Amino acid sequence: MRRIKKNGLVFYQFERLNGVGGLRHGVFTRLGGVSKPPFDSLNVGSTVGDDPASVLTNRRRMAQALNVREAETRTTWQVHGAEVIIARRDDPEEWPPPQADAIVTAEVGLPLVMRFADCVPLVLYDPARRVLALAHAGWRGTVAGVAPAVVRAMQEAFGCRPSDIIVGIGPSIGPERYEVGPEVAARVRAVFGDEAGLIERPAGNGSRPHLNLWEANRRALQRVGVRQIEVAGICTASNTREFYSHRAENGRTGRFGLLAVLEDV
Repeated sequence: MRRIKKNGLVFYQFERLNGVGGLRHGVFTRLGGVSKPPFDSLNVGSTVGDDPASVLTNRRRMAQALNVREAETRTTWQVHGAEVIIARRDDPEEWPPPQADAIVTAEVGLPLVMRFADCVPLVLYDPARRVLALAHAGWRGTVAGVAPAVVRAMQEAFGCRPSDIIVGIGPSIGPERYEVGPEVAARVRAVFGDEAGLIERPAGNGSRPHLNLWEANRRALQRVGVRQIEVAGICTASNTREFYSHRAENGRTGRFGLLAVLEDV
């Protein structure tokens, strides 16, 4: 990924997505905002206990960094599932936003935004059909199949071909830090079958299994025909200087933003 500093903010962009035209995007860090600890500083999550005025200021700063208006952004109420919604400019906005963990649009200039603090950010872009999608994939969403659900929605609504879709798997908790219980490991095995590379068991008595969300989402995408995939490989739990981590910060933290918009070519 490419690391960018702009107006005091720090964000990342996927190299594969930068290599094609028609898209602006950024996986923002926690740096450059106005929120006070423990939400310092660019928290864009409104349900974590932060001051609402600070959250709105942060959202506006994030939007300005990509030259969009915060008031025009579309989002979802993330619920750790696999529901997908289509965003169209003429549709009436809902508040609170609809419950879903993925959002798709073919509208140029309509910004999409989601929030994260260990779960996997996914950016999907079809440069042939000019379709953009964002998704939020924690372990529940991953085993529920949110990534394949987005691909199917892009196919059904806009005629996208999986071979044309480019995907970025963003910063999230990495396999070395993501300890899970046996029930989660069992759910992963039930969905993916072969657990090699997905469930790791560190040496030592009593060690709990560790889950590789990056690899699980990569495999899920490959199963539905996606081949162009970039994995950031950045662990949020090991890098709390730049990213929020629900696990590493014991639940008392903010949310970093993922923002993307289709642009004219």
